[in-house]
Amino acid sequence: MNLKPTLIAVALAALAASAAAQPKAKAPAKPVPPAAPKASDFRTPNPNDVLVVDTNKGRIIVEMIPEVAPAHVERVRELAKARFYDGHTFFRVIENFMDQTGDPENKGTGGSTKPDIAGEFTFRRGQETPFTLAADQTISETGFIKSLPVMTQSMMLAAMTKDGKISGWGLYCPGVMGMARGEDVNSANSQFFFMRAGYPALEKRYTAWGRVISGQDAVLAIKVGEPVADPQDKMERLRLLADMPEAERPKVRVIDPASPWFKAEIARMRAAKGADFSACDVNIPVEVK
Repeated sequence: MNLKPTLIAVALAALAASAAAQPKAKAPAKPVPPAAPKASDFRTPNPNDVLVVDTNKGRIIVEMIPEVAPAHVERVRELAKARFYDGHTFFRVIENFMDQTGDPENKGTGGSTKPDIAGEFTFRRGQETPFTLAADQTISETGFIKSLPVMTQSMMLAAMTKDGKISGWGLYCPGVMGMARGEDVNSANSQFFFMRAGYPALEKRYTAWGRVISGQDAVLAIKVGEPVADPQDKMERLRLLADMPEAERPKVRVIDPASPWFKAEIARMRAAKGADFSACDVNIPVEVK
């Protein structure tokens, strides 16, 4: 049956009116940039846990996290005090992966005269561990210990363990510091690497012991090569902040993960990323003067 043109026009007008009356879906709100952290949102890290690495590409500042890898932090601290690392080149640098250094032979086969270290691929988290929750996946929890992103079992499991603690491990986000080793899982000695990008495949296989809190641009500027051809980029000096003369010592403050600002930043990024959220997405503000 054919409809007359006037009836078609009336029908179309009715449809248009009905569509106009329907509420329109709102576009997703863009994440609101956070306000700058307040002075009270920052903490001053222990100067014995901070490395100041002067490279020919710029200064890198690393916070070591003894809560997750005490033996590795102590080894790096000892070698830093002995000025062992001064002049070592970045001999193996892989784009979208890491910068390796810390070998006196500058080729990946050497180490210090100290004994090798047993792997600290996981750690034990207790109620006293300074942990800030970023995401609860029911059986596991993602969060931060100081500046280091970590994942642990759910704290609800602690009641079922002998020591009242649960297992955790560092997450290999950009800037995380890892310890190199050979095929033997307990063969770490002096060599370490700076992460250029996230690389989850390293988790629970290589010890994560700290994180770059300033100078990631210098990490990314190191010449790439596997091995690096004629490596010129190097650590000119590596010192503990605590060992630097007062006149040369930078004043370092880093965001406190327990602060209201940081918790709000976690919530903001979770809302922005949705199911794709990762602890690697969370900003770690730092002040260096």
